[in-house]
Order: sequence, then C-alpha cells, then structure tokens
Amino acid sequence: MKRLIWNQLLEWKESDYRKPLIIKGARQVGKTWLMREFGKSQYDDVIYLNCDDEPQAASLFANDYDIDRILLQLQAISHIKPKPGKTLIILDEIQNVPRGLASLKYFTEKAPEYHVMVAGSLLGIAMHEGTSFPVGKVDMITLYPMNFREFLMATGHEDWAELIDKQQWNVLSSIEHKLQDLLRQYYFVGGMPEVVECFVEKKDLALVRRLQLNILDAYKNDFSKHAPREQVPRINMVMKSIPSQLAKDNKKFIYGVLKPGARAREYEIAIQWLIDCCILYKVSCVNDIISPLSFYENLSAFKLYFLDCGLLAALAGAESGQMLVGDNAFKGFKGAFTEQYVLQQLLSHGVSSVYYWTSGAVAEVDFIIEKKGKVEPIEVKAEVNVKAKSLKLLIDKHPGTKGVRYSMLPYKDQKWVTNYPLYSV
Repeated sequence: MKRLIWNQLLEWKESDYRKPLIIKGARQVGKTWLMREFGKSQYDDVIYLNCDDEPQAASLFANDYDIDRILLQLQAISHIKPKPGKTLIILDEIQNVPRGLASLKYFTEKAPEYHVMVAGSLLGIAMHEGTSFPVGKVDMITLYPMNFREFLMATGHEDWAELIDKQQWNVLSSIEHKLQDLLRQYYFVGGMPEVVECFVEKKDLALVRRLQLNILDAYKNDFSKHAPREQVPRINMVMKSIPSQLAKDNKKFIYGVLKPGARAREYEIAIQWLIDCCILYKVSCVNDIISPLSFYENLSAFKLYFLDCGLLAALAGAESGQMLVGDNAFKGFKGAFTEQYVLQQLLSHGVSSVYYWTSGAVAEVDFIIEKKGKVEPIEVKAEVNVKAKSLKLLIDKHPGTKGVRYSMLPYKDQKWVTNYPLYSV
C-alpha cells in the first residue's frame, strides 16, 4: 500500500543535512513496514534490529557510545556489513534499549555518512520520562493512520485521488456519490494499515471490526505493561470516555464525564500519557485568532480526539449498518466522526498545530490553523445544511480573514468562505 510520507523519506535520504531519523506514531500505524519497505526499495542492504525481542540489543549501548564498536556489533548480529549510503540501519522499538536514543547524537557527530532510522510505539513516553534525548541531533517525522487519499489508492481509486489533488471539481461532481460511499467506508474502516488491507482483500466487515478491537486491546495491554500502575485505571477511563465526549454539542473535554466530581489534577497525567503514545490528539482553545496562535492558547480548555475514525467507531460500538447505510455516519453522534475525520486529514497532511475558537456559549469554530503566517478558521458540517453563524461572526470580527468550510456540498468559492466537499480535505 502506498503511503504519502514516502516522499519525505526520499528527501531525508538525499539531504546533505541528514541526521538519524526518528519515526513517531502509535502502535500499528505501519512504522515497521514503512521503514523496511523503504530500505528494500532504496538501499543495497537493510540491517533491521527489533530492540524489543533481540537479546543482544541491550548490550549495544550499555558501556559507551563507540560508533565503530556499535557498527561491528550490528554486523555480528545481522551478518551484514554496514556501508555508508548503501545500508539502511533500522533500530525498531529503540525506547526499550537503555541509552539507545542518546546514541543517535554520536551517529550524527561521528558517523553522519551512515543512514539510520529508528521507531517505537512508546517513543513519546520515553522522551518525556527523563530519557536522554539528542535534541538538535535527529530528524523527526510522525506517521499517522492512512488518510482518505491513501485509502482511495488502496481501494483501487488512485485516479480519483489525483482528481482531488488537482481540484478537478467539474469531474469530481459527476462521481461525488461514489466518493461519499467511499468516505462512509473510510469512517468505518479507518486508516490502520492492517485493517485497510483486510477490508480491501476480504470485504468482511465483521473481520474488520475484530481487527480494530484487537488493536484497542493491544493499547490496553501497553497501558498495563508500561504506564504507572496508579494511572492505568485513569488512562482506561479517559480513553473509554472519548466517544461520549465527542458526542456532546460542546465537545470541550469535561472531567465530570469521567466520574462525578473528577478534577484535572487527577487525570492530567493519564491524558498526557495517551497523547504521548499518539493515541489521542489534543486540540486547545484559542482566545483570539492572531498569528502566532500559540500566544493565545487557553491551556484549561481543550478537545480530545482519537487516533483513528475506524478505531473510534469500534470504541463507540458503532455498527456497520449505522456507518455504511444512509447518512448516519455523517450526521450521527452530533457530527463527531466528521470532525474526527477532518482533524485526521489535517494532521496527516502536515498541519502541525490545530486549535479551536469559542466565544462562550455564543459561538464556536471547529478548527483554527495557520498557513504561511495566515490564520485559517475551519468549519465542519456533516450535512448539506451549512449555516455557519459562528464562522461568520469570527470572520466579521477579523476583516481580511477568509474561512474554510468542509461539508457535503460541492466546491464553491464565496467572498468570505470557501466550501470544499468533505472527501477533498
């Protein structure tokens, strides 16, 4: 299956300023497959070492950071002699090796001619638990679940993905109902590569759901193994609450939904743990839409979204009949799946920071982003009813700002807002 991040890996490989590459991302988003496939395609040899199940991995960095010794040990383990520029060295689950992350600094300083990639499903946790991190000595990329473009390509509709990329609205309008059907499928299946592959090959919705539930169980097992023991119940409660949090009219995260009288100080570590694992995305509120948005972030008000719309459907227990027939997927749960979908697409296409704006109980705009120093408010509509009082209010308060609306309507450019069909995010 094609991943759009491939071009970023090619740029990394050819860069004169290349450093060891860290690929972040949640468990089972395809990090290992991507690294190995890239290695097979672009290098003569690949040295692959899973630091979680290779007994000798623990000794690699135990005593010192002598790169010559480390390279010899990698050769002894893999039976492949690493060659500069010709061999890709992959250290998977590197957070399980003491001082593994810190060693990347020495690859940058003493052996920059070697190409090194590392990954780990709990890398974010390791980076926030006092592990020595080589700040400024590594390159970093985050791998997200497959977005809708990648889903289209996986299901044999690469030509339609190209039409969307080229914004061929006249042609797209003739197939919009088919694209909407595919979008319903994406809401149910999501973008976890194993699940997408199963859907494409088997078309078995029950098997798709079983795989999604297996992934959720794997996450829970990670909590039990790696999270602080006292935080495990809270982590599970936060994750379980996400569907009900997103089904509210006001999707701001409310601690009281977890249990009556719950307070932020009880759950902030659990929430951060899930964010560091890339299982939850945090979208903070901004008090104003002036660049840079981070200056106006309200740290006490935020929304939490799930890693993947398909996993969200499994977590919520949404049946295939609800998701694939009619407009239930778009309208249901008060548009929760549609907001979740739009956020996933934004992140997977490289939008680094996403916020939302609210004016008390008067108005709320779903997402606020920055593009080349300009602020762009985004309204998400799950239906063809696109009255956007909140967005219009915000635009009127900030002359010169133009909004974006994603809805079930076709493309239309108005003076103050441009409407894009949901399938084209």
